[in-house]
Amino acid sequence: MREYLKFYIDGQWVDPIGSGTVDLVNPATEEVSGKIALGSEADVDKAVKAARAAFASYSQTSRDERLALLKAIKSEYEKRLPELAEAITEEMGAPASLASSFHTFLGTGHLDTAIAVLEKFAFEEKHGDTLIMKEPIGVCGLITPWNWPINQVTVKVFPALAAGCTVVLKPPQLAAYSAQILAEILDAAGVPKGVFNMVQGKGSVIGTALSTHPDVDMISFTGSESVGVQISKDAADTVKRVCLELGGKSPYILLDDDGLAERVAAATSGMMVNSGQTCSAGSRLIVPQARMAEAKAAAAGAAEAVTVGNPAGNAAMGPVVSKDQFDTVQAYINKGIEEGAELVAGGPGLPEGLDKGYFVRPTVFATTNDKVVAREEIFGPVLVMIGYDDLDDAVAIANDTDFGLAGYVDGNDQDKCREVARKIRAGAIYVNGGFDFNAPFGGYKRSGNGREWGEHGFAEYLETKAIIG
Repeated sequence: MREYLKFYIDGQWVDPIGSGTVDLVNPATEEVSGKIALGSEADVDKAVKAARAAFASYSQTSRDERLALLKAIKSEYEKRLPELAEAITEEMGAPASLASSFHTFLGTGHLDTAIAVLEKFAFEEKHGDTLIMKEPIGVCGLITPWNWPINQVTVKVFPALAAGCTVVLKPPQLAAYSAQILAEILDAAGVPKGVFNMVQGKGSVIGTALSTHPDVDMISFTGSESVGVQISKDAADTVKRVCLELGGKSPYILLDDDGLAERVAAATSGMMVNSGQTCSAGSRLIVPQARMAEAKAAAAGAAEAVTVGNPAGNAAMGPVVSKDQFDTVQAYINKGIEEGAELVAGGPGLPEGLDKGYFVRPTVFATTNDKVVAREEIFGPVLVMIGYDDLDDAVAIANDTDFGLAGYVDGNDQDKCREVARKIRAGAIYVNGGFDFNAPFGGYKRSGNGREWGEHGFAEYLETKAIIG
């Protein structure tokens, strides 16, 4: 049993000002795995005051001083990799193989990227008689989700620290363990007091207190569209910068090429990674209508081959994060059946052989783009297949969505793939499996605003000053 009943504020582990705790449940066993303290507005105010006081000196540190700090963090981070992976498996059900590889690898990658960007970033540029300066924006409230817990924390914390900002982190209530370990890492690395602060608790309390606090200069939030909208409204009264990474219903276009069945299988298996709990997941697989039968057979085979079970064992897919999330995904699967979508694989209920845990059957529908399961973000292992007549039709289907976070294009002709990618209205398009820590990540339309990852993510934490004459 884990018990994390203190907050990290002003360089110390302190007792909460407010009272109350909450039990956390292991989603694979449905048993209580630990307890965290619930913070209050007073705890947030204490953390913000510490961050504001620390900003005066930390914002004036040199590039070399911040590089030394980030490298010290990396040394401590690498020591705790096994513990981070175990915490991620326990808190949100990621298979051990995934938690110890891609989950923790993303944290390392964001740290290395922050170091690389800081080493070369031009904080001052001359334009004629004007000096253009980039300065840290100030105190940043960082609000993160549970689905990729270390990724979402580190993609905010590390560039903010590299830029010279001070932060107050509100980690996800459902994935509190890995955030606690990360705070211990930062403490061990010698982060100056007040530069990094963490308050656990409910989003409705801690997130609202950060969004409305007059001494918070910026909010960076990753999560649902509805919460992002509320944060924007709350932050408006104090004219904060707000960076939002919200939901997605990302298209995955497959060209009409040899190897279609293999690409369908790979896209289907990819959708089931992390139990489908990925905002940028290619959840709408857009395939040639003339080859739909072939595509359905390939998707069914791939979905049925995904092993579901104990995330501490050898299963490829663990549970979804909570009972509420399980119920939501089940409701969408039943909605798809009610709407008349063709059930290609999976369906409602627990996978065969499992009688407890929040496990979902890897599910595939074949339907049209007007159905609820094709339009709303399900956030579970549910893939929707949609047929297209030609590539113009495929692009039209891809763009017929309220979201615009990501997209995927696969095919034998790289130039044709890039031509299709240019036409998709989304912030990040992955062509034939591309991946880059320096590529900006963020959404069009209702998928948010602002960018994370690489130099663009670093720039979110900077203000622009012109010294003229």
